[in-house]
Amino acid sequence: MLKYRLTLGPIFVLAALGLSWLDGWLDIQPAPGWMHRFVANGTWPPGVFIFLIVAFLTVVAACELTVILRSKGVAASRRMNSILAVSGLLLGALIPEEWSGMGAAGLINASVAMVLIVSLVVYSRKQQVEGMIAAAGGSLLSFCYLGLLFAFLIMIRREHPVWVMLWVLLVTKSCDIGAFFTGITIGRHKLIPWLSPGKTWEGLIGGLITSAAVAAGGALLLPRVCPEGTPLPSWQASIIAGLLFGAVGQLGDLLASLLKRDAGVKDAGRSLPGFGGMLDLIDSVVLVGPFAFWWLRLATAG
Repeated sequence: MLKYRLTLGPIFVLAALGLSWLDGWLDIQPAPGWMHRFVANGTWPPGVFIFLIVAFLTVVAACELTVILRSKGVAASRRMNSILAVSGLLLGALIPEEWSGMGAAGLINASVAMVLIVSLVVYSRKQQVEGMIAAAGGSLLSFCYLGLLFAFLIMIRREHPVWVMLWVLLVTKSCDIGAFFTGITIGRHKLIPWLSPGKTWEGLIGGLITSAAVAAGGALLLPRVCPEGTPLPSWQASIIAGLLFGAVGQLGDLLASLLKRDAGVKDAGRSLPGFGGMLDLIDSVVLVGPFAFWWLRLATAG
């Protein structure tokens, strides 16, 4: 596992840097003529490339979630769960900025209700009623967990330069890295042995220190890569963000462990050697998204 993590980890970081650069580059490129009615300055809207990447990750994670649900005897469709997860992403990507909070909340509430109704209709089409509650719950899990929560990453990109979004990702995943290496080095006291036997209190503390340091260091670099005049958090406030994102990210990992333990599996999949499946890779980021979105709004307000 350590060999794969040491090999694939730097590759993931370089890939994230390259994809972020491409997304920022696309922002300043002229948009096709048919898009001019939808964009104000004639260039591509922010986050188009990031949305495509996140949608791909979401589809893979939705397929893994489907396998977990099926292992518990829950009626689940890969195609339907993938569509629902991507639909949740689209809500975050396409809600107009000029809409009031009430309008956006109404759209999301209506969408959740529609997912519930559609899932009940689809899974009862064979005139069977057994397992409908679990099937509807699985559909809502895919839509809300992989769709609506992950959509906050797109919403952060819509409001901030791509490097701010990348900063959130690196801060969150740095806690995972710090916790892993601290845990295998000096970890002695189990954090929650009945849920995640590998996690230790020493690892958690080491991860939080790592994420706080990365957050502060990244905040000092952001002014050099973001456009002049961009509202950015201070390095002092970013230390708090590092602790918050790190702690919430570890909670996200534990929540994913709940699903896997209930299904009797250690990893969500085998697509990423040393990491498990795609769901194992993004579980911390999914939960951090809403906290990071609102923290950035507060930290950069004014």
